Amino acid sequence: MTFPTDAGVAAEAGRPPALVLLAAGEAAALAALQGQAAPALAGVLGLPLLAPLDPLAPDAALAALAAGPPGLVPLPRDPGLPLADGRHWAAALGAWRQPVLALLAPEQLDTGLPAALTALVQQWQVPCLGLVQWGGSWRPEQRRLEGLPWLGGFSASASDEQAAALASACAARWAVLERQRLA
Repeated sequence: MTFPTDAGVAAEAGRPPALVLLAAGEAAALAALQGQAAPALAGVLGLPLLAPLDPLAPDAALAALAAGPPGLVPLPRDPGLPLADGRHWAAALGAWRQPVLALLAPEQLDTGLPAALTALVQQWQVPCLGLVQWGGSWRPEQRRLEGLPWLGGFSASASDEQAAALASACAARWAVLERQRLA
């Protein structure tokens, strides 16, 4: 999948954007989830997997990301946790208008976490591609009832059809985000 151009440096160079991979929860579980999912998601999106962002320096990390190559880059910290200066990553992501993709584990679906993560990024006007369920049984009917921006379910053992469906959903959502940005 190739993305249309994004704002800033990427738009000037005509390159696809860097996309931050978010997850929420306890640090070890978050790292494990991203470690499993990030390589497969980068492959589906046609983006290289970049080194994780520095979790304690959002402005420096996002400035470097904006000036660097396109790719999928994990944020190894819950975006709602406070930083030393009182802000949190969600606020920094919104200030930089940095597009994100939110990743959730199956056990998180029976909690309010998908809705809370969606509300957090919306509150700070973070351009969110959508939510992806990593692993478990994908229940599209249930996800539609939630009214959240679900893109689909995926896993390391996903079929080519599942990968193509996720890539198509991401491309469609990116087109919507681009139209909103240009409006």
